[in-house]
Amino acid sequence: METILDIKIKRANKVYYAGPQKGKSTPSPVDFTITPETLQNVKERASLPKFLIRGHLNSTNCVITHPLTGELVVEYSEAAIKNTELHLVRVETCGCVEGYARNATEIQNIQIADGDVCRSLSVPIYIIFPRLFTCPTLETTNFEVEFEVNIVVLLHDDHFITENFPLKLCGI
Repeated sequence: METILDIKIKRANKVYYAGPQKGKSTPSPVDFTITPETLQNVKERASLPKFLIRGHLNSTNCVITHPLTGELVVEYSEAAIKNTELHLVRVETCGCVEGYARNATEIQNIQIADGDVCRSLSVPIYIIFPRLFTCPTLETTNFEVEFEVNIVVLLHDDHFITENFPLKLCGI
């Protein structure tokens, strides 16, 4: 019987190949405005504080080796803001005869602002895609790997404001 100390550890070398991908990534900038009226899945819209958040993403078609960039501006908010985060999410969908199974996994969380940010101040958005957790967007008949970025603003009264943007990642 072997003990844990008797087990020899083998080092594994891994090689990653990033070959050229079909098609080119055409930039697709997205401007956004977030207000209580634009939010979806709100149970009590009247209880939400008034706010206005604007911004843009420079492109939702991204080359995986280049960062996702943009900016966010809080124009107005009745409630104080605790923090502002970006969540990078990988969405895997697998299909079969019984239907589709969808699994979303948060692979990166970046806090871009802490506390109640100054109004009308541009907060930069800058995400470098993590090499081991991302890949070019894949769409086949029965399997998909997609990515999305969520902009999440947490208010001091524990309201979450979330806006979702689908991304299309491509190789070099």
